[in-house]
Amino acid sequence: MKKFDYMEKHGYEQLVFFHDKTTGLRGITCIHNTTLGPALGGTRLWDYDNEEDATLDVLRLARGMTYKAAAAGLNLGGGKSVLIGKADEVKSEAYFRAFGRYVQTLNGRYITAADINTSTKDLDYVSMETDHVVGLPGKSGNPSPATAWGAFHGIRAALEEIYGTDDMSERTFAVQGVGQTGDYLIGNLLDAGAKKVYFSEINEKHIKKIHEKYPDVEFVDPDDFYSLDVDVLAPCALGAVLNDETIPSIKAKIVAGTANNVLEDEEKHGQIVHDKGILYAPDFVINAGGLINVYHETKGYNETAAYRDIERIYDRLLDVFKISKDTGQHTQRAAKTFAKQRIDTINNVTANYVKR
Repeated sequence: MKKFDYMEKHGYEQLVFFHDKTTGLRGITCIHNTTLGPALGGTRLWDYDNEEDATLDVLRLARGMTYKAAAAGLNLGGGKSVLIGKADEVKSEAYFRAFGRYVQTLNGRYITAADINTSTKDLDYVSMETDHVVGLPGKSGNPSPATAWGAFHGIRAALEEIYGTDDMSERTFAVQGVGQTGDYLIGNLLDAGAKKVYFSEINEKHIKKIHEKYPDVEFVDPDDFYSLDVDVLAPCALGAVLNDETIPSIKAKIVAGTANNVLEDEEKHGQIVHDKGILYAPDFVINAGGLINVYHETKGYNETAAYRDIERIYDRLLDVFKISKDTGQHTQRAAKTFAKQRIDTINNVTANYVKR
């Protein structure tokens, strides 16, 4: 991978590789853009097949965080960290404290939080070595409920756009991945009176949990997920799930979930989905609830204020859908237009020096 060419093409600022010989910690932190403020993004722990896969993942995730923060109206830039390893083998106090020390070396340019395979307990260890961490116990806590709440309101906006009403009582839904955000999203959908909810999952522990928690929610084999005859598909697991193989089988009118980088190729697959008449809720807009929640922690956390801000995802998505209709762009490109407008505007506003 020609890393500098990739960074230049997409406007990255920094890519940092680190290793701790005591704990075996291996990881990468990427800072994409800090025009609006310090880069904030969670830390993902994953057993990547190779270092190239890890590098590409952190690059894509960091850029997504820039757009997510901008589209959410936050004074934050985009960044991300990935740690390479098997979660059940590498996790320890020393491991996360070592990571915290590397976060500290970035001197506040990057703020970390939880992500896949990292928890609030892990962040406690990170916070022993750096103040540049959010989502801690006793503050905003686990971001998953907030992310799911934002996605729920994003789904409402998509239903309004397609059907002229956000009433869920006549609508059917399929949720892919129920380890964290998908679990909470199912609860939100059921509370809103969803007609029928299906779920797909590969982890037997999570399947059992959902059967016990929501007995009326029906399990479907992962291979059958995309072809389900439902109104909404909600991807809530890993990314790149809308691709050449899956898109042709989709019957749903809406794809809206909590996963990052849902489109394998943003331009190619964003256009294919658009041409097929499927309304895609751009990932970095609809799944910004967790980011909005932890951002409020930096200002002095108030849950009511944070969740009120998260609910504005409904209006932001309607704005994105309008840009898409008015310009003919697919929704992913329209969302980037929406985010870039804010970055450019604030960059121009702050171009003149003002002493504070």
